[in-house]
Amino acid sequence: MPKLLQFLLVHALIGFVVAGVFVAALILLDVGGFATLTARSDVAPLAIAVLTFFLGLTFASVQMGVAVMLLPKDGGPGPRGGRRLPAVLVPAYARARARR
Repeated sequence: MPKLLQFLLVHALIGFVVAGVFVAALILLDVGGFATLTARSDVAPLAIAVLTFFLGLTFASVQMGVAVMLLPKDGGPGPRGGRRLPAVLVPAYARARARR
């Protein structure tokens, strides 16, 4: 498996695990009466599965994005390549305004 694909899959899996922990905390702490509401529903497993899946997609996307953004740079030339030229000061002239 290519290294980049493995990198992304590992971080996507981390995002899904975080989503599972988040949903478990929502249920255990009964935030907003969520556990009470789902306990009284006949489709509670489906609701929890859908919530976990879509939170997993969100958290996995965030985790992959953060992981990619935190990759170290290779230290090569900038986007334009080559070396940078030193800054040169250029005199600027302006006319004085007339007083009223």
